[in-house]
Amino acid sequence: MHPARRAALKSLAVLAVTALVSSGALAADGIAQLRRFVADIRHAEGEFEQTVHSASGRKPQQAAGQFAFSRPGRFRWSYETPYRQLLVGDGERLWSWDPDLAQVTVRPLGDALGSTPAAVLVGSSDFEAAFELADGGASDGLAWVVARPRQADSGFESMRLGLADGRLHRMELRDSFGQNTVIVFTRLAAVAAPDPQLFRFTPPPGADVIGQ
Repeated sequence: MHPARRAALKSLAVLAVTALVSSGALAADGIAQLRRFVADIRHAEGEFEQTVHSASGRKPQQAAGQFAFSRPGRFRWSYETPYRQLLVGDGERLWSWDPDLAQVTVRPLGDALGSTPAAVLVGSSDFEAAFELADGGASDGLAWVVARPRQADSGFESMRLGLADGRLHRMELRDSFGQNTVIVFTRLAAVAAPDPQLFRFTPPPGADVIGQ
């Protein structure tokens, strides 16, 4: 074999091995990154894009908006497109406001979070009491973690969490009806404690309030 070709093949082999080792390290680091994210990122804000794929195969539903959270239990999740809807957790209750219906739904926050995917974003650092974690491998530049709820009545089967550099970039959720929801965090930035007013909600005059 020509020396130049042999050197080229050797370089490719080194690159391939390096890629495999890096991929393995990334995968092994996924759960550690998730634990670090939950422990270190106490307050954050950003934007998201959401796509819902139904089990029937109908056209995916897309939405986008903004969010902010302050652990534990305080968050604001605002859908801006295609329809406006607002979810606010004030630490005790979860408020859901639908302007088109002029309707507010409220319920205890503990019941609303429980073993749901939202607990990863806004729950306390003991989230592993509610989820069983497993290594999900590495792809698309992200380390993946598979999380399954320990409670059977959580409403979803599993979720995949994609992380890089200690930040959550993507969530893929599969619910009990076979529906898949993909949330991409186009921006997620740690911030100082946000304005407390973000996590307070007063039903608008004339709104129909359902719940406690």
